Amino acid sequence: MPNKSPLKSTQNIGVLLLNLGTPDATDFWSMRRYLKEFLSDQRVIETPRWKWWPILNFIILNTRPKKSGALYDKIWDRQADDSPLRVITSHQVTKLSDRLSNKNILVDFAMRYGTPSINSALSSLMEKGCERVLLVPLYPQYSAPTTASANDKAFDVLKAMRWQPAIRIAPPYYDNATYVKAMAASISSALKDMDFVPQRLVFSYHGMPQDYIDRGDPYYEHCKKTTDSVTAQLGWAPEKTTMAFQSRFGPARWLMPYLDETLVELPKSGVKNIAVLAPAFSVDCLETLEELAMEGRETFLEAGGESFAYIPCLNDTENGMDVIEAIVRNELMGWISEPA
Repeated sequence: MPNKSPLKSTQNIGVLLLNLGTPDATDFWSMRRYLKEFLSDQRVIETPRWKWWPILNFIILNTRPKKSGALYDKIWDRQADDSPLRVITSHQVTKLSDRLSNKNILVDFAMRYGTPSINSALSSLMEKGCERVLLVPLYPQYSAPTTASANDKAFDVLKAMRWQPAIRIAPPYYDNATYVKAMAASISSALKDMDFVPQRLVFSYHGMPQDYIDRGDPYYEHCKKTTDSVTAQLGWAPEKTTMAFQSRFGPARWLMPYLDETLVELPKSGVKNIAVLAPAFSVDCLETLEELAMEGRETFLEAGGESFAYIPCLNDTENGMDVIEAIVRNELMGWISEPA
C-alpha cells in the first residue's frame, strides 16, 4: 500500500517573488556568510573555480565583510532592524495579496542569497498545498547573474523534491507597457517635487563584465530598450537622458559608460543639475541608497555639479504594485478559473 503523502492537496497556487538578497545583519560574520554565498555563484563570477576560490576565501572574505558591513550600516532600517530590501519586499507581498484577494493564491518572497531562502519558501508553499507555483524574478532586465541564477536555484530545490509543483516563470519586463508607464509616472512625480529642473536624467543600471554580453547575455539590449521606452513615454528628447553602469569591480572591462566617470564628466560639459534613477532595481537597496544617493551625489558635487536628485525605485508604491500585479495576473491566466 503506497505511503500517504504528508502534503495537503488543496489546489492552492503559490506566487513567489524573487529578489537578489541581503545580509541578515551588518556585523562581520553576517556579511561574510552573505558575500560567500553571493560570490561563490558561478553565474555571478564566471572565473574558473580553481582561480577564483583562493582569491575569494583568502582575500575577499577576510577584507570585504567589514567594508561592506559599514556601507550597509548607512542604509539599515533601524526601526525594523533589517535591510530596506527585505522590509520593502515583505510589504510587496502583503500588498499583492490584498490586490489579488483570492484565498487560494498564496504570495510569498525569497532571496537568491540570504534569507528567506528559495528552498524554504518553495518548501513552505508546497506544505500549504500549492501544487502550482509562479516564480516572479523581480529583475526587469534579464541577465544570467540575476534572473538565470534565481531560476537555477529554484530548480536545484525542485530536483530534491519527490513531489514537484508545476512551475511557471514570469519573463523579464523591461519593455512591459505597465512597467514603462509606471517608471515614467514615478519620474514625473519626482520631478514635480524637486526644487530644480534637471538638465539630464541619468539611467543607472548595475554593471556587468563586457565579456558576458559578448557571449550572448541580452542584458545591455534590455537596458537600452528600457531607457528608450521610458524616455519616449516621458516625451523627452533622447539627448536629455544618459545611460550608465555602476558597481563594477576588478580589472576586466565592464559595460560602459561607467557611472562614476559619467558623474565626473557631466559637470565638465556644462551639465550641473541632474536626476538619477535605477531602473534595473525593483526595490531600493545598497546599490541605490548608498552607491547612488550618497556616493553618487558626493562624486557629482565634488566634480562641480550643483544639484543632484535620486529618484527612488518603484518599491511598494502604487505604481510599483501596478507592475507586479499586472505581471502576476497575466502569468496566472489558465491557472485560475476567474479573475484573481
